[in-house]
Amino acid sequence: MASNTNKSLKNKVIYSVYVRNHSESGDFKGVMKDLDRIKLLGVDYIWFMPIHPIGEVNKKGELGCPYSISDYRAVNPEYGTMEDFKELVSAIHEKGMKCMIDVVYNHTSHESVLSKEHPEFFYKKPDGRFGNKVGDWTDVIDLDYTNKDLWDYQLETLKMWAKIVDGFRCDVASLVPIEFWNRARKEVAEVNPDCLWLAESVEYGLIKYARDTGFNCLSDSELYQAFDILYDYDVYPKYLAYVDGEIPLSEYINALNQQEYIYPENYIKLRCLENHDRARAKKLVVTEQEVINYTAFMYMLKGTVLLYAGQETENTNTPSLFDYDKVDWNTGFDLTPILHNLYRVKQSEVITNGKYELKAYDSENAVTITYKSDKGIVFGAFSMRCYECIVEAEVPDGEYKNKINGKTVFVKNGEIELDGFPVIIEC
Repeated sequence: MASNTNKSLKNKVIYSVYVRNHSESGDFKGVMKDLDRIKLLGVDYIWFMPIHPIGEVNKKGELGCPYSISDYRAVNPEYGTMEDFKELVSAIHEKGMKCMIDVVYNHTSHESVLSKEHPEFFYKKPDGRFGNKVGDWTDVIDLDYTNKDLWDYQLETLKMWAKIVDGFRCDVASLVPIEFWNRARKEVAEVNPDCLWLAESVEYGLIKYARDTGFNCLSDSELYQAFDILYDYDVYPKYLAYVDGEIPLSEYINALNQQEYIYPENYIKLRCLENHDRARAKKLVVTEQEVINYTAFMYMLKGTVLLYAGQETENTNTPSLFDYDKVDWNTGFDLTPILHNLYRVKQSEVITNGKYELKAYDSENAVTITYKSDKGIVFGAFSMRCYECIVEAEVPDGEYKNKINGKTVFVKNGEIELDGFPVIIEC
């Protein structure tokens, strides 16, 4: 585990923004106009999906994919200028939030600055042509990290951005050598000692596929050497399987509990119901009450919360990466009050340092989460199918206020009755 990872990152919320589809203007200024609303949700970091110029060769869709980057050291002119971006970062800081950008270091666009100026930095297929290791990524070509001059270029680029932003979300970090990430963390710390490092770790299927085809792919345990936070894709297949009714809830919950002893003591996972690569939560679980249960459950899991722009208005459409596909801000739904209250719960010192345990009730499709420390107890109960049911509550009998909606709830004989709405209490 990165030795200086701060446990308080478990109290944080990251909000993911795709500039092109966030506002009608689709630029940095459009995002700036939305900062007050984003802040009200309870957000610590705004993570921008790639803000760099996009490649044209073999581009996907009308406009191309932001993960096909032509110049790591520039911004997409469709979004504005570098000065516009710096102004946006300053505005984010003035609102008491921080800024992260996407780092896409496994590959570039076909006609990138690097491919033209340093063709020796790239992976070559047996016939000597540029290529990539993941077949359907036809709009990109892979970099070759056996070339140490590439390392120097990439590190200088990171240090350039670290003087502007507060952290990096590193795309498919598993496909880049851990030795590079360790060096990057060390050198960036000289410029920005508080830089946040988030790795898009990958599902076990991709790890096995890459290794079976002769390429290195890092496991979560390896990535934790250099990164503060990893995606929870190690348990994501279990989450989907439960949502789809293929496995009992306990199988998913057991996988979450297992993280407590297979990772370092101060491990932090990124907890999300949706992101730009996955289906919207409202698409998966359909009803608003289910969405609220899953959302409250996500906030109570040990780790940093990720919100994907539009999640708060219960969008069902995952915006295309390749075309104009604007977020719908007028769905008639708004989770802002609930998210705001959940954020306040997330700040608890008990959640930062407390002992953490989940318990599943398969027949009721319910789960409880308990944090305990010498500072008190934070307890949550969630009815994942919105059933009325009774579950055990590891808090003293008494009358409490539900931190989610302020309603009174009772614990009697060590049990709490759920009416289908989630409950979080503190004592």
